[in-house]
Amino acid sequence: MPTPAHTSPGADLLAAQGRDQRAPEKPLRQRKSLWNKLRALSSMHRTMEAFLAARPFERGPWLAVGFGVGIAGWAVLPGPWQWAGFLALCGAAAVLGLTIDREGELGHLRAALIGMALMLAAGCTAIWVKSALVGEPGIDRPEVAWLQGRVLDRQEEGARDRVRLLLAAQVQGHDRMLQVRVNLPLENDVPGLAEGAEVRLRARLMPPAPPMLPGSYDFARAAWFEGLAATGSVVGPVTIVARAEDRWSLRQLQQHLADHVRAQLTGSPGSIAAAFASGDRGAIAQTDEDAMRDAGLTHLLSISGLHVSAVIAGAYLLTIRLLALFPFIALRVRLPLLAAGVGAGVGLFYTVLTGAEVPTVRSVAGSLLVLAALALGRDPLSLRLLATAALLVMLIWPEAVIGPSFQMSFASVIAIISFSNAAPSKAFIAHRDEGRIVRLGRHLVMLLLTGLVIELSLMPMSLFHFHRAGIYGAAANVIAIPLTTVLTMPLIALALALDLAGIGALAWWAVGKSLELLLWLAHVVAAQPGAVTMMPGMSGAMFGMFIAGLLWLALWSGRVRLWGFAPITFAALALLLTRTPDVLVSGDGHHVGITGEGPELLVLRAVREDGYTRTALLENAGMTGEVVALDTWPGARCNPDFCAVTLVRGGRRFELLMARGRDMIDLPQMAAACAKADIVIADRRLPWLCRPRLLKADRALLGQTGGLAIDLVSGRIHTVAETQGQHGWFRRAEPHQYRKRSFKPGAAHSARPEGQPTHPNP
Repeated sequence: MPTPAHTSPGADLLAAQGRDQRAPEKPLRQRKSLWNKLRALSSMHRTMEAFLAARPFERGPWLAVGFGVGIAGWAVLPGPWQWAGFLALCGAAAVLGLTIDREGELGHLRAALIGMALMLAAGCTAIWVKSALVGEPGIDRPEVAWLQGRVLDRQEEGARDRVRLLLAAQVQGHDRMLQVRVNLPLENDVPGLAEGAEVRLRARLMPPAPPMLPGSYDFARAAWFEGLAATGSVVGPVTIVARAEDRWSLRQLQQHLADHVRAQLTGSPGSIAAAFASGDRGAIAQTDEDAMRDAGLTHLLSISGLHVSAVIAGAYLLTIRLLALFPFIALRVRLPLLAAGVGAGVGLFYTVLTGAEVPTVRSVAGSLLVLAALALGRDPLSLRLLATAALLVMLIWPEAVIGPSFQMSFASVIAIISFSNAAPSKAFIAHRDEGRIVRLGRHLVMLLLTGLVIELSLMPMSLFHFHRAGIYGAAANVIAIPLTTVLTMPLIALALALDLAGIGALAWWAVGKSLELLLWLAHVVAAQPGAVTMMPGMSGAMFGMFIAGLLWLALWSGRVRLWGFAPITFAALALLLTRTPDVLVSGDGHHVGITGEGPELLVLRAVREDGYTRTALLENAGMTGEVVALDTWPGARCNPDFCAVTLVRGGRRFELLMARGRDMIDLPQMAAACAKADIVIADRRLPWLCRPRLLKADRALLGQTGGLAIDLVSGRIHTVAETQGQHGWFRRAEPHQYRKRSFKPGAAHSARPEGQPTHPNP
């Protein structure tokens, strides 16, 4: 048997010495690793410092972006604790910026960190303060009550045969004055019902409506910042308690101007001309408005940057050209300064005349900054100037940041400035030794490319807010914008001027022909196949990536801006992979939409062809097809009380049971029907005996969650409540005892495999 080898004491000593000598090596490697990390971190800091130092004119607009992100953060975060935490993090970042870089080697990076932290905190604080100051809680529930108060505003909507009144009134059953907006049928309009009159009426009032479905328009949020407590419709006649004082008002001037224009031009051209002249778009036919929207031309109907810019530019050019004809004035007065003053005055008057809506005020603020730049001899098309205008708007109307109007108007201007200032664009449009025809063609190509860039920039916002985007809008706007600004609006101004002498008929005829051409273009473009792209709801994370990528592309210069395509590409791929919800449930449970059963959207109850419910269901389903009621669809089993549908998704069968009646149901029968269903939907509270396998979406649950978008394959349920948090405009119903079930289609108790028999009719 072999004996084990024995080592000598010398060998053991050498081994021990080797261990002692090698012992310091591990801490040394750790110190080297830490040193390398510190060197890499320092190198990154220096790279960032060099990057910022090389772009002195591109850093400023990002401060305005930070202010806007702070506002968006307040809207996204759920409640006061999270808002306070956000402000605390911003304060900590600012303090960190103050404590680092004592030697001043990273001055630009330090300033950027402190400045961005302060702007983020300022944006969050601005909208938080405004919400606390102007936010008006809505009434608790629908009611019919008597109102007596003063008319704050009156708008006639001839296309809908109604008058819209804004009242500051004492409402029966409420101990404080409320601001409400009610619709009065045009046939019940009475003389003396004008702005400033005191009236008494009976109205059916509703609380401001939250989003009908996840991703739908949030009217409750808009009403919160407008101070509206209720909306509704007048029931019966209106009594004039005290007539308005007989005095001149801008609203009367606006109404007289709109009536005068419509008297000169009939039909839709007259309604659009009245909108251009006075901002009154209530008489535009719905078919024409839909065609303008689908053609990407609806921005022409609302007084915004295009109209204000056209009016101010016309006044500026006309003033400077006329005064240049008089050498005595031209040699003694700075004509650009004087023309800028005239343009500013005309722009302010036009803004007030057309109603001084937020988009118009925002546009005139930017235009005034452009005039100031022209008067001072500075570049008017500057991103820093645009950032200043955006910051002024956000300080006054911080809530506008989370709405489509602000986003789309500023995005279009940013796209124009960034694209026109890009090196390839400048090279393409640079002066060459070429003929006029070639140069004109080059300018037309540049105009078309600019329109395409604008359309691509606005597409994520249009999909996020409206679930639709136009494909041919760029080409249509290449014709429509010059037609409107160069021909139609100057002709309207000329016709109004000639009307003072009673000789404006020919000019009005020309206005009508130009607007008929605009409407023809809108209807032709909207009728083309694929004119409108519909998509299901986009998540806030996807939208944020789109916006971040677009801003990175627009605000930086050079090759580094190309990194903006990374988040845009990722968000686009995620959007393309997003599944359309299989079932849509409105917040009151009254309306249900089912997709995936052909090109039609199946609905529980018939909806009006031109109603908001139909539009909201189709938009959130990402569909452009027809709407079919379930009781007319062969695959549904309906009786007066319930409709049952079997859906096959992902290789599994799902049983849906939807209540649509109001009669009492025998409890044992209801319990048996619910037990055979996977999902039960009702617009009333169901007893606890109703226990479906997956989900019971009755009035008790929907009062907590709001509208639902259900994906049967993944088991995900998106709710309205998950985007509302604890903001004052969203009010959950009183909690009710209900059994909440997890929605896991793959679980054993879930939907049955395809081929298993279904339950009988309810």
